[in-house]
Amino acid sequence: MKKIVLFAAMAFVSVTGFAQNKFAHVNFNELVYLMPEMDAARETMNASQKEASDTYQAMVDEFQSKYQQYQQKASTWTQAIRESKEKELTEINQRIEEFNQSIQQELAAQQQELLAPIQQKAQEAVQKLAKEGGYIYVMDVATFLYVDEAQSVDLTPAARRALGIPESRTLESLQAELAAQQQQAQQ
Repeated sequence: MKKIVLFAAMAFVSVTGFAQNKFAHVNFNELVYLMPEMDAARETMNASQKEASDTYQAMVDEFQSKYQQYQQKASTWTQAIRESKEKELTEINQRIEEFNQSIQQELAAQQQELLAPIQQKAQEAVQKLAKEGGYIYVMDVATFLYVDEAQSVDLTPAARRALGIPESRTLESLQAELAAQQQQAQQ
């Protein structure tokens, strides 16, 4: 009987101890996307993507120009010239494909390189807030289907302040800003 009472008491202490634990959540993507450092990273990535796109387009234009020339003059060329031009077109097409594959890899690597320190800074800010607040878990809302906000503290506002993100800056305002920049670039 003493063992049952002891076990029940231990279970009660465990349950009440668990109920006193503090949980928090944060919107990590929001923090990263809105950080001032992300603006510079976005600029760098956009410039690299534009340069890659311009280079790709120049290669495609070269191919199309030579292909049009081939179509217009192929009937007047000798077999040797026609074969030489076909080989040249094939080589240009291969260069385009190789460039496209390599530039996609390079752009992805650049993005990772630029994002890593930003993500690290955001993670460190959240960890510091969690330790200061005595939280045992901080969940990223993007990875959970449900977070009971009545039993979990939202650290996002505090993390935003710690990272220097203005209160007026939201994901919606950022999207509007980026859309305006894109529209301006197209003009």
